[in-house]
Amino acid sequence: MSESHIELELPDGRRLTAPAGATSLDVAREIGRGLAKAALAAVREEEVVDLRAPLGRGGAFRLITARDPEAGAVIRHSAEHVMADAVKRLWPGTQIDVGRADHSLKFQYDFDIPVRAGPGDLERIEAEMASIVAENSPFERQVVSREEARRLFDEMGEHLKVSRIDDIPEGEEITLFRHGDFVDLCRGPHVQRAEQIGAFKLTEVGGSYWRGDESQPMLQRIYGVAFATRQELDEWSLRLVEAKRRDHRRLGAELELFQFHEWAPGAPFYLPKGLRVFNGLADYLRGLFPKYGYDEVMAPLLFNIEMFKISGHYDMFPDLYKVSGGEGEEIGVKPMNCPGHCLIFQSRKRSYRELPMRLAEFSRLHRNERSGTLLGLTRVRAMSQDDAHVFCEPEQLADELDRMLAMMREVYRDLGLSGVEMYVATRPEEFIGEPAAWDRAERLLREALERAGYDYRIAAGEGVFYGPKIECHFRDALGRSWQLSTFQVDMAMPQRFGLRYVGRDGAEHTPAMLHRAILGSLERFLGVYLEHTAGDLPAWLAPVQAVVLPVAERHEPYARTVDEALCEARLRSEVDARNETLGYRVRAAETVKVPYILVVGDREELDGTVTVRRRHRAEQQTLPTKEFRSNLEEEVRTRGIS
Repeated sequence: MSESHIELELPDGRRLTAPAGATSLDVAREIGRGLAKAALAAVREEEVVDLRAPLGRGGAFRLITARDPEAGAVIRHSAEHVMADAVKRLWPGTQIDVGRADHSLKFQYDFDIPVRAGPGDLERIEAEMASIVAENSPFERQVVSREEARRLFDEMGEHLKVSRIDDIPEGEEITLFRHGDFVDLCRGPHVQRAEQIGAFKLTEVGGSYWRGDESQPMLQRIYGVAFATRQELDEWSLRLVEAKRRDHRRLGAELELFQFHEWAPGAPFYLPKGLRVFNGLADYLRGLFPKYGYDEVMAPLLFNIEMFKISGHYDMFPDLYKVSGGEGEEIGVKPMNCPGHCLIFQSRKRSYRELPMRLAEFSRLHRNERSGTLLGLTRVRAMSQDDAHVFCEPEQLADELDRMLAMMREVYRDLGLSGVEMYVATRPEEFIGEPAAWDRAERLLREALERAGYDYRIAAGEGVFYGPKIECHFRDALGRSWQLSTFQVDMAMPQRFGLRYVGRDGAEHTPAMLHRAILGSLERFLGVYLEHTAGDLPAWLAPVQAVVLPVAERHEPYARTVDEALCEARLRSEVDARNETLGYRVRAAETVKVPYILVVGDREELDGTVTVRRRHRAEQQTLPTKEFRSNLEEEVRTRGIS
């Protein structure tokens, strides 16, 4: 292939030759007029690109239409620009800052608007957006120099935008996108025509500090969603209603699991029932430690700041919590467990015979997250992690990764989690260590996933500076993606701490180090899991596994006897003998999502039985108390999968 042409491989296996300067839209027209008209963007070698951008090089190529999964992000990105255009038309003195980087779920823009916009203004903006879409202006892409961009936005009075031009690295292409009279600094991609946006809705208006700096002026942020069709928007609206019903913050209050207080922002208070669930998760994981060879440890909460400088967390966490120690000593509150585990390994001379050394810990961690980012349990300042670190010989890395993935598979099975998507996050632009070592580590991660039978994608450049990792993303009942498990090769910390062991050859060597988290932060996981299950936890994890309801006051002594028999078996049981009707108490138990409701009256007391009602099932069953207890014990023991 000459330098004047590129070769593209289409999804059906056909190969197409195009001039080197061809755009995706040129290629679309070559394939077919109808496809060219319907196209929104293109994918070249897994990168979504704008239709009007020169392809530059060949490789795998496909076009994105409204039917493709990537279409939503392109549509929302384009709707973002239409929203900014509408705001400027309504309030001409408005300055625009920046939009959203991730358009997978929604779009947003930050504005400096001459008036304080409120929820009541969203309909006005939507109506103006509808007018702009009806104009059906084409989106045009333009490459400009840094000086041209600065001059343009300076003449427009867009001083916030001018300052953003300086954020663009030297040598990087600067692009503008226009539709009608509106223009903004943007990489794209965008749809061809405004009418391809389809259906949209603005969802909320809030505030954000310029550049995320609380010392800077407060801007107004407007959020929205957009789809190719009205049907998709209606389906989203239904999911939104369901998401509100499943909101873990609402469930936490209704089920009396946890609370928050303004005097401890971002730090959950676990109530008795919530702590049962928290401890249930931690104890479940502890129960797997013997099988997978982990030893639990507990390192201090406070360390001299020098440790965090060695580990790199001092620079990684600029808002690290710090306190003053005696005699001017500077103390840091740990945000991670790994440095403490390195100190444990370092405490004495180690031999290869002790490896692999697998250390797990659940102690509290603290991170000084910005107040504006805190969100229930899913973004907190105080947390516990399902955290472990493995120190091993380099030759043992493959076996350890296999062990971690097997543990993950077992945990997901017991928790009823399916539909996971695996990624390998590879070397970023800035990294430490030798490229050859990174290549080997990334290959180990890929091969481990292949041995475990997982399909995976490459998250190019998404590794952290000290090592590549496996990421497991889980889609919940609403189709939302959450990152849960991570397995990471650490290319830095063993060297930073000078960790050594005596190898089989009698010489000293640096151990390999793996980070392992199955659930990640227990707080975040609990928030995600509550929303996934709508608070309907499996019986083995539920804070109350059975509630005993006496039909009348005279049946209360027998109900207490049943409750005692269950509690003796270490089952979590309660008696509800309130002076309310039986129907009221049944509904109350269903509302707080108790898995088993046991009704006892004259016949049950006479026969030594209970009438069992399983949550979500209309049928009832009368069983001897001993048999019900045995059945529930077995369900708890096997996590309901026997």
